[in-house]
Amino acid sequence: MQIYGVTFKDNGKVYNFKNNNDIDLKVNDYVIVETEKGEQFGKVTVILENEKTEELKNILRKASDKDYNKYLKNLKDAKSVIQKTKELAQNLNLSMQIIDASYTFDRKQLIINFIADERIDFRELVKQIAAIYKTRIDLHQIGIRDKAKETGGLGPCGRELCCKSFLNKLDTITINMAKNQNIALNPSKINGACGRLLCCLSYEDENYCCLKKKLPNVGSIIKHNDADCKVISVDILRQSYTIVYENENKEIFIDEAKWNKWFI
Repeated sequence: MQIYGVTFKDNGKVYNFKNNNDIDLKVNDYVIVETEKGEQFGKVTVILENEKTEELKNILRKASDKDYNKYLKNLKDAKSVIQKTKELAQNLNLSMQIIDASYTFDRKQLIINFIADERIDFRELVKQIAAIYKTRIDLHQIGIRDKAKETGGLGPCGRELCCKSFLNKLDTITINMAKNQNIALNPSKINGACGRLLCCLSYEDENYCCLKKKLPNVGSIIKHNDADCKVISVDILRQSYTIVYENENKEIFIDEAKWNKWFI
């Protein structure tokens, strides 16, 4: 049984669906799928082989031109929802920033995402929005990283933000990842446009951890030529470190990767 990965927005999260209707589908085809929130318009991004499909929702049909035009209308109408929601929130003195809004394909639900510095009591706002648009309202508070993914921008590397261009899942990033790579813990160097730790810190973390195990820690005491020496710096990628003899001000460079020096 084939499983189809479907996304509802560019570079968005990929959700798996089964194809019980035996529809002839290929990558980049537009489809109408069944979800917990109602019918959704999406695009097939990957086709997988898997026998376990019992818990998956079904692909209802391949999208027609009529479906595509309805999808475009939903997008257009959602833009006006954003402006109206901003006005209503301002009238209610709610400290929140509306990020985006979207209808499910069948318009049974209207999803509005926002960010705020604290918890917001938006019950009255939901009532007012529902009274205008006559559908179920899902007002969802998202994180600052999700905002960066929605709005986009350029990273310190000069390229488009990873979360906007290709990451469809935001993993947990820790300060230890920066420490493992011997990066100065300067917020301007290790924080991204969202103000959180750079997602790219995780890309090579596993390799750094593996290489780091082969080297002594900075500050540790080791033996060299039968004398006690202190490690004062480490170059993880080059598999080398510098030591200083405890009884004399003499630094020694130790290259643990001489056999591989041509590659380095």
